[in-house]
Amino acid sequence: MKYIFSLKPFVQAILSGTLVGIAYHPLNVGFLVMIGFIPLINTFYNGSMKDNVINGYIFGLVYNFIAFYWIGANSGASFLTVISSLIAAVLYLASYWSFVGFLFSIIPNDWRKYTGSTFLPIIIVTMEWLRSFGPLGFPWSNLALTQSKYIYLIQILEITGTYGISFIIISVNLIIYHAIKKNSFVKNGILPVMVFYFVISLVGWARIESLQNNGKRINAVIVQPNIDPNKKWHEKTKIIAFMDSLHQEATKMNPDIIVFPETALPSYLTRDHKTRRMLQETVDKSNIPLLTGTIDVALNNKKKNYYNSAMWLTPNNDFQIYSKIHLVPFAEYDLFPSVFHPLTWLNINVDRGSFKAGNEYKVFNWKGVSFSDLICYESSIPEIVREFVRRGSELLIIQANDGWLGNSYGPYQHFELARLRAIENRIPILRSANTGISGVIRIDGTVQTKVGLNKQLIFQENINISKSGSIYSSYGDIFALVCFLITLLISLLSCKKRFT
Repeated sequence: MKYIFSLKPFVQAILSGTLVGIAYHPLNVGFLVMIGFIPLINTFYNGSMKDNVINGYIFGLVYNFIAFYWIGANSGASFLTVISSLIAAVLYLASYWSFVGFLFSIIPNDWRKYTGSTFLPIIIVTMEWLRSFGPLGFPWSNLALTQSKYIYLIQILEITGTYGISFIIISVNLIIYHAIKKNSFVKNGILPVMVFYFVISLVGWARIESLQNNGKRINAVIVQPNIDPNKKWHEKTKIIAFMDSLHQEATKMNPDIIVFPETALPSYLTRDHKTRRMLQETVDKSNIPLLTGTIDVALNNKKKNYYNSAMWLTPNNDFQIYSKIHLVPFAEYDLFPSVFHPLTWLNINVDRGSFKAGNEYKVFNWKGVSFSDLICYESSIPEIVREFVRRGSELLIIQANDGWLGNSYGPYQHFELARLRAIENRIPILRSANTGISGVIRIDGTVQTKVGLNKQLIFQENINISKSGSIYSSYGDIFALVCFLITLLISLLSCKKRFT
């Protein structure tokens, strides 16, 4: 390790970025993030403010490129479009790590030995929290995603949200770093970390064992049609007939509900009366409701507005609509309308317009179970999930279409995000994805069932319903807010000492 510390600072930043980036991949190497920050931390402790800003940015570039390369793997867009999107995303996300380097650097040198080890985890939590806001918010990249499979560790999510995991990760890196510097790697590094992991795992196990069902259950059939999204709107008649056959097959399993994925049919169901009537007739005949993704269109001052929506069809009743609240900038709407027209490459019949965001947190009800729908990217936004739970949802359904991303790591990360949401709010999650990954996740984050990529399958699961909600559901990102306030206070005090 001391050899690594002798390398050029930018090389250490690249090494850290590589280790942390790989930890996001579905290779079961999430543990790498527990040591991955050590070279970067060394550069922060020994560099000037300018050096730390630069090395933080280098780290961010490498880490985000490795972790989220799949942004440039979208098969629905031109090569130039996706590469430009990837470059822009990486450049933007890397800037937050420059911010971390800057904030750490403003601490006076004589303070660092007392505050540095506690301040760095706090400012990284602050950075992640600030990065989650606005149209370009990207909580997907929070460090907690690397730990989604360490089920005992992440039970703390129900209290702190993802930010508690980030705090732990950076703290472990700091403990090991200082142990190395003191030539006591085992005594002051490995042993404290092992004891910590034993204790937190024991607490996590005990918490899982304490979780109880309230006796309610719902039986669902999830449809993963595995349709190429690039062909869907060019073969409308064929695809609609195919989805109808899957619908008929699903009803034979006699579930309580049937779930199709995001934009399951190449049709504007609110206006396509023929296709909607076909679905409704099956629903009425079987007495089994259907939740299906659709594109909705509405006229506003003679202008067509398009929505990425879900339609809820119940027996002998009128349909209900939920429209996606948090849209993906540039992919689903024009953040800069005069410059970009992204929907032209989605192969759907949308007149160079943009999707409009919905504004209603819809809670559906069937057989005494209240549930809500998340459409694709919304499952990465903790605040949206929390709001649905606060409004009474006992079950969350995620409809997704990750087919645009092919066999990249994007769909795997997307599925793992659902684990985090389940634990944060102690709510079961049912996921229907066009090409995968579909499945059911319990309230403790364990996977009840999982269907891999590029498989066409109709499967049935009983889902236990518990009383949803948690400390996080009630109070949100209070942990991150406290970290932000501490960061603000220490930064102000540091600036005062430096400049007076």
